[in-house]
Amino acid sequence: MSSNQALTRRQALAAAAALAPAALAAAQAPAPTPSAAPAGIKPSPFEIKPLPFDPAKLPGFSERLLKSHWENNYSGAVRALNAVRDRLVALRADKDTPSFLYGDLKREELIRRGSMVLHELYFANLGGSGRPGGALAEALKSSFGSVEAWEDDFRKTAASLYGGSGWTVLAWNQHTRELHNYWAGDHSQSAVMGTPIFVLDLYEHAYHIDFGAAAARYVDAFFVNAHWDEVQRRLEAARKG
Repeated sequence: MSSNQALTRRQALAAAAALAPAALAAAQAPAPTPSAAPAGIKPSPFEIKPLPFDPAKLPGFSERLLKSHWENNYSGAVRALNAVRDRLVALRADKDTPSFLYGDLKREELIRRGSMVLHELYFANLGGSGRPGGALAEALKSSFGSVEAWEDDFRKTAASLYGGSGWTVLAWNQHTRELHNYWAGDHSQSAVMGTPIFVLDLYEHAYHIDFGAAAARYVDAFFVNAHWDEVQRRLEAARKG
């Protein structure tokens, strides 16, 4: 072996010895932990609102029906929505959450939130009497030709959902700046840019206890108890939006 070759070998051994502590330290260091998903804010739970009227005093409706609707369907939707929102927070904290699982819960959140909002609007537009008047009547005439023409369209839309499920919704459309009756097959369907001002629940749970399959009689009772002052208040607020 030449002196140059020996020198090169000695230099290599010295360099390896110098690097050994760093290599050992790297091997013994704990593996980096995966980065967590961005932390989210835990949402405050939605509260169940009380009925805005005395359920024993609505003509044509039994107290049993109204309480069952409020306790089982509306209140159940609020509780389910709160549970879904908590679960979404937990899933957001896990960066490995499958997208399909997150999507399933987002769809459930959409349905439960729609049920909560529509039921609150539904109960709040009950407890009155009479007929539409004032600015509300004028707005209905402007969009439909007459109050009677609006009601005919609303009832026909409702009748298309008899025996099934869904909602009939009179809404102020923020884009077209008009009132329109909308058909909704479930809690998640709503008109783009539509602000609901008068809503009718056509799920069977809303009427079957009192009316059986006679949904038209239920709609008659609904109109008898419509709270037109509340509907007009909603219209005025929507027009300012």
